[in-house]
Amino acid sequence: MAKAFKYGLKGITGFLEPAERDLLRGLLEDVISMLDSESKENEDPLAALIGLDLDVKQPSDRALLRLLPNVMKDDDAGSLEFRQLTERSVREGKIGALKATVMALDKDDLSLSLEDATRWSTALNDVRLVLAERLDIRDEADAEHIHSMQDWSQAEDVESYLALVYNFTTWLQESLVQSMMAARQAKS
Repeated sequence: MAKAFKYGLKGITGFLEPAERDLLRGLLEDVISMLDSESKENEDPLAALIGLDLDVKQPSDRALLRLLPNVMKDDDAGSLEFRQLTERSVREGKIGALKATVMALDKDDLSLSLEDATRWSTALNDVRLVLAERLDIRDEADAEHIHSMQDWSQAEDVESYLALVYNFTTWLQESLVQSMMAARQAKS
């Protein structure tokens, strides 16, 4: 059974069972595949180098849009222009954090530096955003309903299983963030 992250002499440490690692690895890899845009043939190398993507569009998948939201609520043209200038680097940053977290799951010892923990927190947050969208969490009442599902033996459908996975990743991220705050307090 997983043990919450904690801050101590060895840094930020935690423990996950092999099945929990596999579950988390699968979730992280799913989000990576959502974010990993297809490489484009005949792409302008200078545009690629500076991160410009004039062909980018607002994602049609609501979960992907949750990861890559519009920056201006009522300005589609402004949001598109900003997306063209930044989305490639945002995707690359998210994919980097997700891949680093996947690689860390290959070790039995989950001992994280503050920098590693920040990447883990970013990756877990992206997983939670996707799960929240798939579970259609829109308000506090929806969140409370999802958080009320705690018994793995009662997972009878996809929604209840996703709810339990969402609760697990939420718990994991909360313990990680608390450990990060303890680490920062200890350093100040």
